[in-house]
Amino acid sequence: MSHTDAIAPSCTAQEGGASLLIEPRSKDLGGFSVRRVLPAIAQPSVGPFVFFDEMGPAEFPPGQGINVRPHPHIGLATVTYLFDGEILHRDSLGYVQPIQPGAVNLMTAGRGIVHSERTPSERLAKGQRLHGIQVWMALPEDSQETDPAFVHHPAGDLPTVAEDGIITTVIIGAYADITSPVTALSDTLYLEQRYAAGASLVWQPGGQERAVYVVNGAIKVGGCLVTTGNMAVLESDRDARVSAAEDSHVMVIGGKCITARRMWWNFVHTDPERIEAAKAAWRDGDFAEVPDDNEFIPLPD
Repeated sequence: MSHTDAIAPSCTAQEGGASLLIEPRSKDLGGFSVRRVLPAIAQPSVGPFVFFDEMGPAEFPPGQGINVRPHPHIGLATVTYLFDGEILHRDSLGYVQPIQPGAVNLMTAGRGIVHSERTPSERLAKGQRLHGIQVWMALPEDSQETDPAFVHHPAGDLPTVAEDGIITTVIIGAYADITSPVTALSDTLYLEQRYAAGASLVWQPGGQERAVYVVNGAIKVGGCLVTTGNMAVLESDRDARVSAAEDSHVMVIGGKCITARRMWWNFVHTDPERIEAAKAAWRDGDFAEVPDDNEFIPLPD
């Protein structure tokens, strides 16, 4: 999987607020399109976030859905956050958990985990609309080889706050003195925000990298207009005003800057030899298996 062709044109310094505007590239995953935003050439990561995809929105007729066979990960944590539809997660720890809108399935790969993501049978029979965000967060250097783990939080667990025309759901981290119950190993900020037209807020420098992605609508970051499907990386050394040019749905990601990571296929690590070892382990069948599932995605050439 190549990550070298993302487009990342800069906003000009005079525009203020945004240091970079990242335009996604479209990827067809077998009839299912995603917008891949991170990693980008000029911005490999934002805080611990090394991968950011928007899935859909896609309309699946009866008999069609997603079928991501078992595949491995190391050195990262994943969250698939849905707006519409449902995905069934199964992993090598034995967890079988539906991913539903507004819920959080946080999977920590650590030294190694295998999972699959498929359309549940009842949804497959009826068809469904599917739309959501998938992110990968690099684990801290001293936690890259931690034991794999999985936790689930239903949508009702996540706190929300409404202020000045903005409704914020705190997925991971803390915002406006509210802290999510979802615990991540990395210093992480992950929010869903819905802006009424004309609403605005100011992000102050706080020792974190931050970026805002527009799921739907249009916002201004300083003087830089950011439209649907694009991400603005906020300046870290001065205030950044985000204002809604129209009703808008956005995601905010961030956290402390991380040391450079190597990324190959589904493996993320600081040590290239560890990635080579993971390749060999998957090729040789040395990863744990997903119970009752004999399928797998072969190691790419």
